[in-house]
Amino acid sequence: MGEDLLRVHNALCRISSRRILRVDDFALATGQHWCVFGGNGAGKSLLAQLLRGALVSGHDHLSCAADFSPDRDLQVVSFEEQQQLWALDNRHDISEYSDTALDQGTTVAGLILGGTPPDASAVARFETLLIALDLQSLQSRGIRYLSSGQVRKALLARALYRRPRLLLLDDPLESVDRDSRQRIAVVLQQWMGPDTCTLLLCRRQRDILPGITHLALMADLQVVEQGPLRDVLSGAAWRRLAHREATLPASLPVPIPGRHDALADLDPQQPLFELRNVDAGYQGHLVLTQFSWTLRRGQHTLIEGPNGCGKSTLLSLINGENHKAYGQDVVLFGRRRGSGETIWDVKARFGTVSNELHNKYVKGWKVLDVVVSGFFASVGLYDDSGASQRNAALDWLRTLAIAELAGEYYHEISFGQQRLVLLARAMVKHPAILILDEPCVGLDDYHRALILGTVDLIAATTATQIIYVSHTDDERPACINQHIRFSGPGQYTISTDLDHSAPTWRRTL
Repeated sequence: MGEDLLRVHNALCRISSRRILRVDDFALATGQHWCVFGGNGAGKSLLAQLLRGALVSGHDHLSCAADFSPDRDLQVVSFEEQQQLWALDNRHDISEYSDTALDQGTTVAGLILGGTPPDASAVARFETLLIALDLQSLQSRGIRYLSSGQVRKALLARALYRRPRLLLLDDPLESVDRDSRQRIAVVLQQWMGPDTCTLLLCRRQRDILPGITHLALMADLQVVEQGPLRDVLSGAAWRRLAHREATLPASLPVPIPGRHDALADLDPQQPLFELRNVDAGYQGHLVLTQFSWTLRRGQHTLIEGPNGCGKSTLLSLINGENHKAYGQDVVLFGRRRGSGETIWDVKARFGTVSNELHNKYVKGWKVLDVVVSGFFASVGLYDDSGASQRNAALDWLRTLAIAELAGEYYHEISFGQQRLVLLARAMVKHPAILILDEPCVGLDDYHRALILGTVDLIAATTATQIIYVSHTDDERPACINQHIRFSGPGQYTISTDLDHSAPTWRRTL
């Protein structure tokens, strides 16, 4: 085993007024491939920040090998990096000033190569990564036009192209389809060798990668157990962390008094929406061709398919985000798109949890404000809110067992906790349709069970209908009775279980 690249010793780092990260001793050495395992809010990402030198209060407790520089020798693949990349690229978007109304922004090839002309060996490495991660056809496409899973593969290719000594991975198998999961796992297993070092942050046992040699367990911002993988897996601390059972809410908050029923003006026999022979895509690349779909009352829909097949484009056609719904045969809540309704009229009927929405929230908002903003379909809170709205927001935070986060800043809580906050934001107005675009991304098994059980309770006890997008075979609510399967761009099937009855929401977890 090689020398320590990084070591943390006797670290006590204040994160906020009530949160302190404690690490007595933790080291990464060449030839070791670590998994840091823990639930949402356990402190995994904070430990990674400490090791990267990104926590000011931890600088005095971090030491590096003489020939190791985090800036030069460490590469990161994470949702936070992905959020920052998207935010930076969107700030530089000049499409509205372009004659063609098109700005490619950062391309996949530009992201991986970093703007430096490669030599012959670098070209070979670049091409090998494109093939291994199935990025050849995407290398000239702007990252702002890619799905979350496609961007994840591009970020991994960028990291490996730079040949780091230490690779930090935050749940690299999240938000990617089945084929991409297999490709990523193979590429990373090839990476893990005697001359490299890996730090994998992981929330689910199923996502511990082949090739991992060591395991550290975190809970309550502390490393509670660490050592060789087999030793830790046989211990009591692992059994406690990996097999927690979710406690589902007994009931859901009721709408605030006097709030308008989102479907009061719609004939009960009329579909909620209809799309007939719709075409949609971007940059001349069609992902939906002659697509038709009808959603009626009582239907709860699962949408699944590979990255880039058109799932997010489809959602944007019905929730008011995509202008390409105009001029096509799209009828939402009894009105044809473009017949005088505003985008706010449309948004008022929807609640949404998605990667795109997650990426829009920046620093400065308290958790309670984020939830209250769901009443106004805004990113952030700019309107005056009343006591009833804030009380309703608190009720939803309590339902999801995160009421203690109400006064915290949204950007300072964990990614998975942010996801739960977005669900509370989506449901606070009791929408006609709840769109859940990979809502369990970033969640541990405990909170996934909580989300899925809560979604079934929503379907069984409220008028809200569910549209659920997932890449994961075993991750779907029991209430689903309509299924849209994409096999590729423009290729889909729709099946409906007409005999499906409302599920018993207290499912076996």
